[in-house]
Amino acid sequence: MEPISYLQAIILGALQGISEPFPISSLGHAVLLPKLLGWDIHQNDDYFLTFLVATHCATALVLFLFFLDDWKRIWFGFVRSVKGRATPRDLDARLAWVIIIGTIPAGILGVALEHKLRTLFASPTAAAIFLTVNGVLLLAVERFRRRPPRPGDGEGDGDERIAKMGFRQALAIGAAQALALIPGISRSGVTMGGGLLTGLSNEDAARYAFLLATPVIGAAGLLKLPELFGSAGDGVRGQALVGAIAAAVTTWAAVKFLLRYFETSRLTPFGFYCVGAGLFCILVFSI
Repeated sequence: MEPISYLQAIILGALQGISEPFPISSLGHAVLLPKLLGWDIHQNDDYFLTFLVATHCATALVLFLFFLDDWKRIWFGFVRSVKGRATPRDLDARLAWVIIIGTIPAGILGVALEHKLRTLFASPTAAAIFLTVNGVLLLAVERFRRRPPRPGDGEGDGDERIAKMGFRQALAIGAAQALALIPGISRSGVTMGGGLLTGLSNEDAARYAFLLATPVIGAAGLLKLPELFGSAGDGVRGQALVGAIAAAVTTWAAVKFLLRYFETSRLTPFGFYCVGAGLFCILVFSI
């Protein structure tokens, strides 16, 4: 019997592609959905972790391609900075360092704490609790954000506004990303929330979240991708490919939608969704 059916792979892959850009926790949903539907799939099963690696790699690749022109400019800005050719007005160089600084703590804490956090909170009930916490955090961010959404926020050069973010703020947001290792806490939600609290507009905060997530998700996926071709991938390679394709399609659609949505809208609906879905799952699992 297949550990994951192809239909389950499509559903889980599509869910990953939607819930990674949306501030609702892809890992939390990957833990909760199988439990709700009665699937014999558990968070710490080797084959399931290997399957998730494939879907995360697909998401990272789509994010990279979606912002490919931006990544080209950021890369050349970084090269100019390293060679000492960047000027104080070189916003691409500064943006590169804002992303690097935001990526370093998430990467270090991820390597150090991933296994411990997954083991400590390896249950659907824990995921439901932290999904509820994630919703409360999103609602709190909207309450204490520096500025409300305004018409025209997305006009002009968003990268220029992001590049002017302080390095300390980038470092704090990057460290907070490590919370996404806990099922139920959203990487994009934490990053967007940090951006809003430092004064970024909705659209700029979402853009920074997607740029910052790309190297973190991509590096984590590539480090574990060899497992897909080892014994842990036995019986799930075909499903992983199908799931990755589904994740790629829905990631692209989700990012396009969110960049338009956040031009004028808030995180509030996602906060209420997470609180409601989390409390519902807690109730169901306690019966």
